[in-house]
Amino acid sequence: MMFSVILLFLLPALGAILCLLLPRKYADRSALVAVSGMLLSLIWLLWTKPAGVWQSVPLHWRWLEPWLSGGLFGVLLDPLALLLLLVVVVLGFLVILYGTAYISPGNREHPGVEGKARHHAWLLLFITAMIGVALSPNLLQLYFFWEMTTLCSWALISHYRNPDSLRAGFKALLLTFTGGLFFALGLILLYVHTGSFEFDALSDLAPNLRFWVFLSFAVAAWAKSAQFPFFTWLPDAMAAPTTVSMYLHAAAMVKAGVFLLVRLALANPLLPWLAGLIVAIMAVITMLLALWLFFFQDDLKKLLAYSTIAHLSYILLGVGLAIMGSRLGGYAGAMHIMNHSVGKGLLFLCVGVLSYTTGTRRISELSGIARRRPLVAVAFVVGMLAILGIPPFSGFWSKFYLLVAAIKLEGLAGWLLLAPFLLEIIVAFAWFLHVGHKVFFGPVSERADAAGVVPWPMAAGLVVLMLLTLLAPWVAMQLMGAMGL
Repeated sequence: MMFSVILLFLLPALGAILCLLLPRKYADRSALVAVSGMLLSLIWLLWTKPAGVWQSVPLHWRWLEPWLSGGLFGVLLDPLALLLLLVVVVLGFLVILYGTAYISPGNREHPGVEGKARHHAWLLLFITAMIGVALSPNLLQLYFFWEMTTLCSWALISHYRNPDSLRAGFKALLLTFTGGLFFALGLILLYVHTGSFEFDALSDLAPNLRFWVFLSFAVAAWAKSAQFPFFTWLPDAMAAPTTVSMYLHAAAMVKAGVFLLVRLALANPLLPWLAGLIVAIMAVITMLLALWLFFFQDDLKKLLAYSTIAHLSYILLGVGLAIMGSRLGGYAGAMHIMNHSVGKGLLFLCVGVLSYTTGTRRISELSGIARRRPLVAVAFVVGMLAILGIPPFSGFWSKFYLLVAAIKLEGLAGWLLLAPFLLEIIVAFAWFLHVGHKVFFGPVSERADAAGVVPWPMAAGLVVLMLLTLLAPWVAMQLMGAMGL
C-alpha cells in the first residue's frame, strides 16, 4: 500500500518539476505522463487493498518524540480519505488532459500557449497538495498541505497576469491565508491543552474550550470554502483559466475546508450542540446569499461560482446537523463532496468549451448552442440535472439524505433549517432551467453560429464526467457503508 501512496505523492510533484525544466513543447507530455501514472497508482492501491481494511500508517521522527507523541507525518486511508482522494486524482487527470487542448492558439477567448508549462506545473503541485490533504492522519500534517494549496491557488488564479487576475489572486491569497491563521490558532490551543494533533483530540478538551477550538477550525473552513463573510474571493477567482476554475473551485481547494469540518465532526461526537447550530445557520445564510446573487450574473462562470458557494453550504449544513445529533447529516455532507464535484466539474468544463469555441461565456451573447454543438448541450444538461438533484444523477442522493437528516432532527431547529434549504433547491432549479434554455435551446446567436470545433481531449472530459454523475453516488454510498452508515 505504501508504495502506491508514495507514487501518488511523487508523480505529480515530479511532473511539476519536469514541466518547468524541460522545453515548453514537452509540457503536455510531462503533465500527462505524471497524471496517468498517478491514476494508475490509485487503481493499483484500490486493487491491492484488502476489502474493508483501512489503515493509518505513522512515520516516526525520533528527534521529535520528546514533545510529539505518534508520527509527525503519515497516511490515513479510511473511507472519508478515499472519497476525497478519488475526486482529487480522477478529476486531476481529466483537467490536465482537458488543459492540453484548452491552452492553445485555438482558444478564441484566450488564444496562445504562453505560460502553459507554468500552468501545468502549478496545477500538478496543487494536485500533490490535495492528495496530502486527503491522506493526512492528523491536523498538523493537514495544515502543511492546507497552506500549500493556498500558495498554489494564488499562482493559478493569477495565471493570465492581467489586472483582474492579479487582483483576484491576491484577494484569494489574503482571505484564505486569514483562514489559515485561525487554523494555526486552533492547532496551538489543541496541542497546548491535549499534547496531540489527532482529529479526535477535541474530545479531550474541556467543553467550553472545545467550542472555541472547533470554532477556530470552522472559521478556517469558511475562508477556504468561500462561505459568508469570506465568499467574495471565489467569484473574482473566475478570472483564472477554466481548468483552474473547474479543479480548484469545484473539485479540490474549496472542498478542503468542508472536508476538514466533516473529518472533525465525525471524529468528535462530543462537539457542542451550539457549535453545530452556528455552522448550520452560517451555511443557510451563505446559501441564501449566493442564491440572491444568481440573478445578477451574466458570466456563466460566475453563476457557477455562486452555485458552488451554495453547494458548499449544503455540505456544511450536513456538518451542522451531524453535530446537533443527526449523524446522517455528516454522511450526506461527505457524500456531497463527491456528488457535487463531478456535476459542477462537468458544468465548468462545458463553459470552458463555450469560451474556447465562441470566444465568450456571457449568457446575453449565447443562444442556440445545441444546434451547433449538441455534445456540449447534452453535457451541460446532465451537469445541471446533477447539481439540481434530479434522479438518477449524483446530486439527488446527497440532497435526499440531507433533507431526511433535517427532518429527523429532533426539535424545531431541523424544520427552521429545512425551510431555507428547500427554498434554495426550488429557486436554483428554476433559474438554472431558465439559463440553460436560453443558452442552449433559444434561437442561434451570432457567437453560437460561428462556434469552432471541440478538440477531442475536451470532448473526452465531458463524456467521462457525464458517466461519473451516474457512478459517483454508488461509489459514495459504498464508502459511506464502510463508515458504518
